[in-house]
Amino acid sequence: MFRLTYKHIAFLLFLIAGTIYIAYQQHSMPYQKDSGFIFGTVYNISYQSDKSLKAEIEAEMKRVDAEFSMFNDSSTVSRFNRGERPRLSKMFLEVYKLAFAVNKETEGAFDITVAPLVNAWGFGFKSKIMPDGRQVDSLRAMVGMKKLTLVENDSILTKPDVRMMLDFSAIAKGYGSDCVARLLREHGVKNFMVEIGGEVVTQGISPKRLPWRIGVTKPIEDSLQTSQELQTVLNVTDRAMATSGNYRNFYYQGGRKYAHTIDPRTGYPVQHSLLSSTVLADNCAVADAYATAFMVLGFEKTKEILERHKELMAYLIYTDNDGNYDVWFSPSLKDKINE
Repeated sequence: MFRLTYKHIAFLLFLIAGTIYIAYQQHSMPYQKDSGFIFGTVYNISYQSDKSLKAEIEAEMKRVDAEFSMFNDSSTVSRFNRGERPRLSKMFLEVYKLAFAVNKETEGAFDITVAPLVNAWGFGFKSKIMPDGRQVDSLRAMVGMKKLTLVENDSILTKPDVRMMLDFSAIAKGYGSDCVARLLREHGVKNFMVEIGGEVVTQGISPKRLPWRIGVTKPIEDSLQTSQELQTVLNVTDRAMATSGNYRNFYYQGGRKYAHTIDPRTGYPVQHSLLSSTVLADNCAVADAYATAFMVLGFEKTKEILERHKELMAYLIYTDNDGNYDVWFSPSLKDKINE
């Protein structure tokens, strides 16, 4: 029979005291709060750490910016769009291949080559001169990820038309959030919330010792983006979340409402009942890409994809047949809704 000795008892007491000390340290450790400007948008990061990691965080975000920013003339994307053939990094390939996979899964609804169409319609919204059918058909010849080719052991990306452009804005912010989250984990941070332009990754608990709670904005027509009224609040812990919507970017002409979301497959702005798409996934790049794709696909097609991809959860806001707001969400999301 095993008999406890004074040494055993002392060792057990030491373990208990150590556990209590670690728990106390974690409980009392402060939360750092960093914010700034990156990727043409604002970031906010909260993380429990006894020291600031802002320098490392911003360095990581600049690495992402150097690959995917269209506002950075020396970025890989900018160089490709100018007709150069830059060597592709591991980071670029990771995001490009993910974009290609989502493009395939959504039958072309998500497409990082849609920039020429977006630019044409964006100019039309401002000038009130909309592209005609001939112009749209001409621009569609420059759109389509399947037209791109990776060569030289996936180190170079080629395009058949020099006018083709890449735009990673619908996935890069999510990927940037993933990169910062990975950096925090590498530094041993257990509790954090990373948000870049509304794309969020969380882990652990908030400073209130509760699950992280992230709001979903009510889809009120708000072209000035001043409304902060929430539709709901989701408990998001150890997950990533991204939201896309048409309700803040639209234009009326001739009695018709045109959304800024362009369907890469038709070349025209989408016209359907889906107003806002919030997606939860294991990583934010995936959530970001699918949230955008769902705004192209519309309500019914989105539900079909969610039926195939059980790893995704979505909260959809749409208008019913009478023009009233309605909500649909994945059954697995029910216990995360904090009304």
